[in-house]
Amino acid sequence: MPRAQSDIEAGQERLVELACALIEERGGQALTLQEVAVRAGISPAQLARYFESREALLEAVAEYWFRPKVAIMEEVVASELPPRRKMYEFFARRYVMMRDAYRADPVAYEMYVELGNEYFEQVRSYVDLADHYLSMIIAEAMGEGFFPGLEIDMTLSLINQMVAPYCTIGVMGMLMDRLTEEKLARIIDAVFDGLSAQDRGAMGVSGLRAA
Repeated sequence: MPRAQSDIEAGQERLVELACALIEERGGQALTLQEVAVRAGISPAQLARYFESREALLEAVAEYWFRPKVAIMEEVVASELPPRRKMYEFFARRYVMMRDAYRADPVAYEMYVELGNEYFEQVRSYVDLADHYLSMIIAEAMGEGFFPGLEIDMTLSLINQMVAPYCTIGVMGMLMDRLTEEKLARIIDAVFDGLSAQDRGAMGVSGLRAA
């Protein structure tokens, strides 16, 4: 059963929602403690009871924005799905959520992209968390014989590069019209069917071309 929110937590949640509305209307540069206080109908001193700085508010906005994505990752990782399907769902469910947000309001989506790029330190922990959960799926797959000869870190790096359009919000925004769940499924199948440390000739072909 979810823990009941304290008065402070409930107040923070309301202020974060107002901050998100402000970002979606006017962009991240318009996000100031003064403006949020005005919208909330409270004084800056009262606002400081909830957020002592703009950076603290931005961290709360990041947590609010990533919360449903983190819930998806945790649900998928804890599921009984086989590793191949688990990895697909890990990316597909978040992709669908972000695709729907993009279609509902492309301008607001781009504002969040710009804000995330500008204040990457506030979102870095969520990127690291996604890598942690993906590494758990990779380890499970390795236990079943997939990705032979590769270490987890290398496998993680390769997979992240292959699926970047489906999980990196800036890249996703540029390619959204070309992305589909069906293409993602083919990518994940290619990862599981072919990703290994074995040299199948690509390096040799590259060497011939360079000569």
